[in-house]
Amino acid sequence: QEQLPAASDAELRGLDGEIAERSAQLQALQQSCRHMEAELKDLNSSMTTPEIAREIEALTKDCASYTEKLERMKSATNHVTPEEKEKVCREQQLYRREWRRRKRMATELLDAILEGYPKSKKQFFEEVGIETDEDHGVVLPATV
Repeated sequence: QEQLPAASDAELRGLDGEIAERSAQLQALQQSCRHMEAELKDLNSSMTTPEIAREIEALTKDCASYTEKLERMKSATNHVTPEEKEKVCREQQLYRREWRRRKRMATELLDAILEGYPKSKKQFFEEVGIETDEDHGVVLPATV
């Protein structure tokens, strides 16, 4: 460095200005590079045109098969007739009524036994091995 001529203050200021200008250009180029890398990452992660075409084709086939299935269901002749539906509803009512009647009879019988029993209802049920609807989370269906 001793062999080089000493730079004047004006040259140093000019060089400092040039360094600042080049630093600003570098920052702008780095920002542009980051933006382009992010855009490239987005483009690489998105589907290509042939992939999208295959996806559209697959979805179109699915849609067509679902439409065909819907049409078959709409035109099906094996619908439940009102008479069959009424018959099933009557049977359900009958069975529900019988369930209630039998449950009431069993409850009355157990209450009569428990009047003279020295232990609790829960202990009696465990000793005898009685399982209730409530033990299994069964709820009597509501009347329709």
